[in-house]
Amino acid sequence: MSRNEPRWTQTWLGGLRSAGVDLGYPGERLGLPEEGSGAVSGWGRRIAALVIDWLICTWAITQLLLRMNPAEQPWVPALVFAVQYVVLVGVMGQTFGHRLAGIRVAAMDGGDPRWFPVLVRTVLLVLALPALLFDRDNRGLHDRVSNTVVVRM
Repeated sequence: MSRNEPRWTQTWLGGLRSAGVDLGYPGERLGLPEEGSGAVSGWGRRIAALVIDWLICTWAITQLLLRMNPAEQPWVPALVFAVQYVVLVGVMGQTFGHRLAGIRVAAMDGGDPRWFPVLVRTVLLVLALPALLFDRDNRGLHDRVSNTVVVRM
């Protein structure tokens, strides 16, 4: 083994970046800029948008508007979240949380995603696990399946 190659334990335990392998910045393979508008969104913005959207769906819509207790009917906030996500991302390319966090969902060609990919993406997002499986471009499984990417505005 040469000095330039990482030990197999370094790549397995800490990932390729910790072994000194340069993978580029997230989005480089997709032809996106490293910083600024159009760059791949970081996890902080995405989680902030998700929390904002979840609070709107759970508190504002489910409790205040529909007068339902989310503890008694936990499927209602998830259904409200899915409906608002499909409608808002399908029409505007972003939810209220995305707007406040300064991000949007984009198709890989740069435009707004089409309705069917948004529907598929939403179903996978509500399942949660696909969103936790992501690649080096910060695209979750739900992004890869729907051929979308979350970028900064």
